[in-house]
Amino acid sequence: MTQRLVSIGDDYYVENAMGERVFEIDGKALRVRETLKMTDRRSGDKYTIKERIARVMDTMTVQKNGQRAAAVKKALITPLRERFTVLVPGGTNLKVQGNIVDHEYQFTRDGRPVAAVSKRWFRVRDSYGIEVAPEEDPGLIIACAVAIDMMEHPTR
Repeated sequence: MTQRLVSIGDDYYVENAMGERVFEIDGKALRVRETLKMTDRRSGDKYTIKERIARVMDTMTVQKNGQRAAAVKKALITPLRERFTVLVPGGTNLKVQGNIVDHEYQFTRDGRPVAAVSKRWFRVRDSYGIEVAPEEDPGLIIACAVAIDMMEHPTR
């Protein structure tokens, strides 16, 4: 599945490869505090992406339908490339590595790629694609990619 993030007014939409809007991200919430609300337009699942206030390192949490689904943490030392860890309660954690600033990175679980993010797939400014393995929760991966984007580009 390939999806792209497209800005329209204060809201953002994630579209699938056929151009259908499958996720809606409420951009207004970001202006009030470091929180975004994301809704899966097909299933109705609701995701909340929040910045943790008291933190030693950059961390954002992702909730799915009111339950904690992940914590996205930036690595303190990144000698060669930018790295993040996605801590999944009751599941296997994900590693995120690559060129985060330029939207060219991968999510892996136990060394196996589960999602890829790339800006090369699109010519539209501020758009990037997220390809998610079929067995993964696309909403969770997208929410984590949005959290990473918020941490790397805080003024956007």
